[in-house]
Amino acid sequence: MIQPHDTLPLNRDYTFDMFVRGKNNHLAYAASMAVAEAPGKAYNPLFIYGSVGLGKTHLLQAIGNFMVASGLPKTVVYTTSERFAIELITAIRNNTTPAFREKYRRIDLLLIDDVQFLEGKEATQEELFHTFNELYGSEKQIVLSSDRPPEKLSGLQDRLVSRFRWGLVADIQPPDLETRIAILREKASNRGIHVDDDILELIARRISSNVRALEGALIKAIAHSELQGARLTPQNIEGMLPEEGKREKLTIAHIKDEVAMRYHLKRHDLEGASRKKEISQARHMAIYLARNMTNNSFPAIGKQFGNRDHTTIMHSYMKVKTLLEETPLLQAEVNEIKEGLRARFQENP
Repeated sequence: MIQPHDTLPLNRDYTFDMFVRGKNNHLAYAASMAVAEAPGKAYNPLFIYGSVGLGKTHLLQAIGNFMVASGLPKTVVYTTSERFAIELITAIRNNTTPAFREKYRRIDLLLIDDVQFLEGKEATQEELFHTFNELYGSEKQIVLSSDRPPEKLSGLQDRLVSRFRWGLVADIQPPDLETRIAILREKASNRGIHVDDDILELIARRISSNVRALEGALIKAIAHSELQGARLTPQNIEGMLPEEGKREKLTIAHIKDEVAMRYHLKRHDLEGASRKKEISQARHMAIYLARNMTNNSFPAIGKQFGNRDHTTIMHSYMKVKTLLEETPLLQAEVNEIKEGLRARFQENP
């Protein structure tokens, strides 16, 4: 498998085996498997839609990971519509549009997340239209995701929306109670932890919005149990679960967990003293988001990052802020992390 440079990496945990199936996602899962097994021939394009946190990105990347595992010399590109737009703007500015087109049109599988963000971006829509035609005409597979069906994507060219519907449109609905319990059981098993069914059912009954929120609640319950050295019981986790329909307030701990998960690190890596490049960069990102998305001061943030002093925290914040102005691609990554957090938590004013 060949992956062009400067593309978003596939998360190796996003595989078909790790995807919990239920009535809510049966069609999307079956279609994704069919596409992975016969790219360019089964359903082209495949358009998957559903609310945030239901598994669209998991399925897109599972298709890519399936092709990677096949060992065939195929070129896979996973991106978001926002990143696609930013790359195009950068290419136009730097007079590198031919290289941009080569990257996206000489591939075997194109996976684009969140195409709803193409609304109003005329130049990007035009470029995607021609990219779509080139790939489709060459029988290369295209998979797209959105938070709504094609016909409800306002601000998109009719001809582009029409092409989104050429193949198969499959939706993912919020999981029912049985599926939510199965998801929690699978997540706990993946962590090598046994959680009693009554605990899983309590969490599943209290959180019905999306898979990310479910996983976040489970992680919090497990962490509480480990830190307190106490067995998980309905009584000792009751206060940790939000009331149905309400979201927990975003904290620095949530941000550290989200950033650590994205960059395949542990929370203590961000809090520690390691100066390894990948850890240092992730730490800067988490500090920037903590300041940007919560009302905590620099000294307060420093206490939650290994008791660092406020000048160090301020330096990290300014470093990322400057990079965002100089590196458009980084902005797309920041926005993706923010979206994941906002889907599960209530942002502080």
